[in-house]
Amino acid sequence: MTKPAYKRVLLKLSGEALMGEDAYGINRSTIERMVADVAEVANLGVELAIVIGGGNIFRGVAPGAQGMDRATADYMGMLATVMNSLALADAMRQVGITARVMSAIAIEQVVEPYVRPKALQYLEEGKVVVFAAGTGNPFFTTDTAAALRGAEIGAEVVLKATKVDGVYSADPNKERNAVRYSTISFDEAIAKHLQVMDATAFALCRDQKLPIKVFSIVKPGAFKRLIMGEDEGTLVHV
Repeated sequence: MTKPAYKRVLLKLSGEALMGEDAYGINRSTIERMVADVAEVANLGVELAIVIGGGNIFRGVAPGAQGMDRATADYMGMLATVMNSLALADAMRQVGITARVMSAIAIEQVVEPYVRPKALQYLEEGKVVVFAAGTGNPFFTTDTAAALRGAEIGAEVVLKATKVDGVYSADPNKERNAVRYSTISFDEAIAKHLQVMDATAFALCRDQKLPIKVFSIVKPGAFKRLIMGEDEGTLVHV
């Protein structure tokens, strides 16, 4: 059997990816399908860490948050990521994958705090580590948390899961002639104004020489093909 192309990766999932076709919340069939993909990769021996957003939950309370202090709203978003992380870890448990949720904010009765050496130990033991609560600070996105945690754990690549199968020259849903890039440099992506990740996360990955792979989480088998080194998604590199 061909060996995976990567040994240790950081997977960034948006909270919206868990909604499926629902307006907000967690769609059970969607999370089960995602976890099946994760299990397939974990069973290859790949050390896998995950950062997940909270948009699927926060979207449901967003109307009530209008006019709210930004820091308070961001803390609410962090708590939403903890809920998603717990759901993800439990779904993995049900298919025989051991996962550990580590939070950037202290909620020790619910999840353990993020401690880098402990996270590295879990990864080496073959456990999936789910990083919750973003960076633990307001004003920073979960994209930035993914870049930060990816650099901290020595991931070989940050895998940005989206609904589109890579980075395109234009919005493929609006432009029929939009072209998917197989690879593109950080500088090219900046020059072409391609929205790969938010600016802070993108700059951190570029400075740490941590490549980003953008791929579709809704495309069947895409995650495993990417891990096996096949032409899937777009690689953003130095």
